[in-house]
Amino acid sequence: MAEPPKTSLPRKSAFSCEACRKRKVKCNGASPSCSRCAARSEQCVYSLAPTLSYTKQLEARVAQLEDALSKRVEGEEVRKTRSPSLATSSSSGPKIKIDPDTEDLTRAFDGLNVENDGRVSFHGPTSLFQLPSGVVNEAASTSHHAQELEGRKERLVNSAWRERAFEQMAAIPEPFQYLLDSHWCWIQPLWNFVYRPAFTRDMKINGAYYSDVLLNAILSHSVRWCKAEPQVGPLLDSYDGGAQFSHRALTGVFDSLKVGYAGIPTIQTLLLLSAQECGRGNRTQAWLYSGMAFRLLDDLGISIDSRKYSGSAHLSDEDIEIRNRLFWSCYFWDKVVSLYFGRAPTMQQSHVSPPRMILDDTAEIEIWTPHGVGFTDGAHYPPTQAHSTSCFMKMCGLAEILNQILIHIYDPIRRSTDSEFFDCVQEQAKNLSDWWDELPEYLKLAAVDLPPYSPPSHIVILNCLYHTINILLHRPILCSRELLKARPEAHDSNHLVQCMASATSILSLFDLYRRTFGDSHVVLSLAYSIYTAASIFLLEIQALKYAAPGTLDKLKFCIFALERVKAANPVITTALSLISQELQRLQINIHGPMPTPIPKTEQEHPQHHQSPPQHRPQHSQSPSAGSNRSRHVSPGQHHQPQASVATQAQTTGPENPPLMGTYNNFPHTGPGFNIPHSGEMPQLPPTHLLGGMPNAIMTMDDPGSYEIAPEVYEAFSYAQPITTNMTPMTPVFEQGWGGPSQ
Repeated sequence: MAEPPKTSLPRKSAFSCEACRKRKVKCNGASPSCSRCAARSEQCVYSLAPTLSYTKQLEARVAQLEDALSKRVEGEEVRKTRSPSLATSSSSGPKIKIDPDTEDLTRAFDGLNVENDGRVSFHGPTSLFQLPSGVVNEAASTSHHAQELEGRKERLVNSAWRERAFEQMAAIPEPFQYLLDSHWCWIQPLWNFVYRPAFTRDMKINGAYYSDVLLNAILSHSVRWCKAEPQVGPLLDSYDGGAQFSHRALTGVFDSLKVGYAGIPTIQTLLLLSAQECGRGNRTQAWLYSGMAFRLLDDLGISIDSRKYSGSAHLSDEDIEIRNRLFWSCYFWDKVVSLYFGRAPTMQQSHVSPPRMILDDTAEIEIWTPHGVGFTDGAHYPPTQAHSTSCFMKMCGLAEILNQILIHIYDPIRRSTDSEFFDCVQEQAKNLSDWWDELPEYLKLAAVDLPPYSPPSHIVILNCLYHTINILLHRPILCSRELLKARPEAHDSNHLVQCMASATSILSLFDLYRRTFGDSHVVLSLAYSIYTAASIFLLEIQALKYAAPGTLDKLKFCIFALERVKAANPVITTALSLISQELQRLQINIHGPMPTPIPKTEQEHPQHHQSPPQHRPQHSQSPSAGSNRSRHVSPGQHHQPQASVATQAQTTGPENPPLMGTYNNFPHTGPGFNIPHSGEMPQLPPTHLLGGMPNAIMTMDDPGSYEIAPEVYEAFSYAQPITTNMTPMTPVFEQGWGGPSQ
């Protein structure tokens, strides 16, 4: 018989791995593991020396890994040189620097447990409710964590769309549906207190994320703006004008606290009650409700990243999403309520806090329509993307900056030194500038290039709060003579420019807002922005000892706006009283005659009940913008070039009605302001220049540059700003930086 060719000879057993040889099965000899060992997850060992090809493969792999490792080390060195804190820590000893996220995930937290009654609660290792444990879970790899996030995101998004579809088919009687829709439109995108898909689903099945108490809190909060609307006002009569909703929410939440059974709906209820009492001016109730919400947040372990728990609670994707959202909603509200009342913030972020991340971003691409706002002639608000998710994320980033400002500049007990105060101003000014530069174009509103109609309300409020925080950051420098004497570098006119630019930007944004939506849905945060802008115009009058016509016009605009929104926000009455007292001290009659009226153009100033102008794509620019179509500028550049009113009237076509044109006299109704709500809103002055300050001329070549005489800047250091918290008593922290003169 002829000998078969060599190519057909069977593979020698020496090329089989040890496991396959023992089992006497065929081995494919693959490297580094054969197919059978790989399938069994067993170690694959070859008894003979590796082949030359296998050796070359290993050498190539080693070289590849060494190259990757060297590049990683070089990157770490570059990062350390850029970060002094890292360089300092690395020089103290031969320590290996681990990525903070990776290091944090290796430390699991015990203490989150399911109680006998089904509640989830958190107790640390020193508590009476658990014994300390030395078990530490191994951290998952980064790639596994990324895959897990993608899977969670996909499941959450699919679930959210499904629940929204079911919500559309649900039938809820009036006025409940109307009040709920108002909340989803005007409140939810801004504060994100309630996770809508879980709430509407559990409303049908009485699940864990719904309660009648929470529903009544939502209804009661919406009544503030809806009770005056003709389509829902009569329906509220059978509920005592909506007072029953508030009563049920209060009694229900205290019944829950009395029996000790409080969950996430209880926290959400307390947040809404706190917001409602803020608007009413009930400071004690608002402060206590928010404080209880923050305490419950800790009690349920929500203030710690859910990924760090040891797994005893078995949280679902939706549970983790809701807990993350609720933490950042509380964090944001903590800063705002502390700002309103002039108190130190309670919540602080740490390396174990939930990540600032929202996986369910379905609210980002929803179409937003202004609920309860009607337009005549069959016109409608143009289809506009909500961008709710990205807006809330940016709002939380802004809250982190505000937190530092409140701690280091407006701390009631003044724990920061003058040097720390000035360093905070410098650092947070940079952070604010970076925040603005990184703000997406679809969320950014520049006062020199506003669209013909207002974007969604939460986007306007985001921009207004940014300008408000910018004022609160720079204003204390203007009014601190002692700091200016001690720190010559503080003599920087940019502080004045930033304050004036942000103040006028707030007015322009509010003017756009109320021309589109009216003033029946103005939330307190927007009204507070107007109050803060008014403080700058009062400072200018006080510093220059002269009420320039342009400055007085802006101040009147602020007062008129606050008068019209105080029905839904009675606390504004206190703010108006503070402004009135300051004007009386300055001997200025706000009801005096206005400057000579400017002739009206054919295009009358439209109110919110009129047809909105033919719209362009949202945030696009007018044809007169020329080649500067995508340009958005920082607050220091938010001012129009100096031009005549006639020129402005000519370049403003029917697509973009003029924001500033005619003046209207304010009715004089006796002491105080008391301007009728039905009165016509006056228009802004036809220029955004710095009032009547001498030598405060904005150059035509660079709208962001100002020439401010040193004596003008120095005059502001003698001014005394009104309080930041709209309270009649001057708080302790107003006596120092940015407070009354020493």
